[in-house]
Amino acid sequence: MRKLIAVAVAGLILASAFTGGANARPAYKGAFETKYPKVKEGNKIDCGVCHPGKDKKERNDYGTALAKVIAKNEKDKDKIDEALGKIEDEKRKDGKTFGELLKDGKLPATTE
Repeated sequence: MRKLIAVAVAGLILASAFTGGANARPAYKGAFETKYPKVKEGNKIDCGVCHPGKDKKERNDYGTALAKVIAKNEKDKDKIDEALGKIEDEKRKDGKTFGELLKDGKLPATTE
């Protein structure tokens, strides 16, 4: 019985080591949904708002702009909200501002 438990524990440890863990930023998602409820109504709000693919180190134009004005892994909701507001006037590659799109209920990043 001890061997079975030891094998199970070792398996859990190995499994967690290879999955890489979650890097979710629930505070970012919550702040975004609170600040832009119109966007939340018609769109799926997830990591894709800032990250275009599976590699979360890759950022779209909105994620890149946000990363410039916020500390990495920021958890303070007020600081996150402030950072979201700071980048509203920045323009996407097509010349539209993030704020214009957000006020229209659209996701801010270009979809390339």
